[in-house]
Amino acid sequence: MSILTMAKALNEGMRKAMEDDPKVLVMGEDVGKLGGVFRVTDGLQKDFGEQRVIDTPLAESGIVGTAIGLALRGYRPVCEIQFDGFVFPAADQIITQLAKMPLRSLGKLRLPVVVRIPCGGGIGAVEHHSESPEAYFTHTAGLRVVACSNPADAYTMIQQAIRCDDPVIFFEPKRRYWEKAEVDVDPSGWTPFDEAKVVRPGTDLTLLAYGPMVKTCLEAAKAAEEDGRSLEVVDLRSLNPLDTARVVESVRRTGRCVVVHEAPVFNGFGAEVAARVTEECFYHLEAPVLRAGGPSTPYPPSRLEDYYLPDLDRVLHAVDRAFAF
Repeated sequence: MSILTMAKALNEGMRKAMEDDPKVLVMGEDVGKLGGVFRVTDGLQKDFGEQRVIDTPLAESGIVGTAIGLALRGYRPVCEIQFDGFVFPAADQIITQLAKMPLRSLGKLRLPVVVRIPCGGGIGAVEHHSESPEAYFTHTAGLRVVACSNPADAYTMIQQAIRCDDPVIFFEPKRRYWEKAEVDVDPSGWTPFDEAKVVRPGTDLTLLAYGPMVKTCLEAAKAAEEDGRSLEVVDLRSLNPLDTARVVESVRRTGRCVVVHEAPVFNGFGAEVAARVTEECFYHLEAPVLRAGGPSTPYPPSRLEDYYLPDLDRVLHAVDRAFAF
């Protein structure tokens, strides 16, 4: 066991993957000499060289397009998109090429490309630096979409993503980069890549979350315990494919469900989760499946982000509504 920040856990995970497989490459803006804006790739170029840790031009479409070509030549590129809002210039490459080519070739071509995206708010950043674009990519068939929420999962999931033969969109909650926790480097105890995880058992209501909101939901569950309510917190981890079986098992047992994410509630990823839970758990529900998230507005200036981001009170308000039925 080691005590690591999430940023360091990601760094160590990529380092291990690069040691295990010489075909693993890291590429992106400032990932080499600088070590990335958040220092997630710090030291990798020094240890593995400029041929494997590549400082690219400021051109997200070119980064992903080049990664696709490298993957077709047998490499396993790991692309860093410096900030979430910068991924949109690469959307054409991701949606029309990366996601489609394996099926277009009837499975003859594999594209083991990982696109790392620091996501969400909470760091006081300027416009285009605090987006939550996961719904765009979960809607795109052909992509795996995952989100880590803690250092332990960051270490394991980045390695699982790199080993995966499918293209993976890998979301990292940037405001959790500096939080520390124990990390088990023994792969025998790792949770499978596409499984959700119950991070706090409960009996009265299920909170479904991923990425930065998992910690907020754990805080809400602790606060609700003072009112005699037992909330189960499930970290979805894999958004596509979604571990519907584990979600359904939890909600059928608790009878109530609140889905939480940073992104706007309207047409957010939580809408799909809520729909699936309603379909599969209708006769077990004591209340409608509710959602808590951001308002349907562009992300505000940093001085206002505390009003925008879902917090403990917003989650508990949704919990109160669920118990009011």
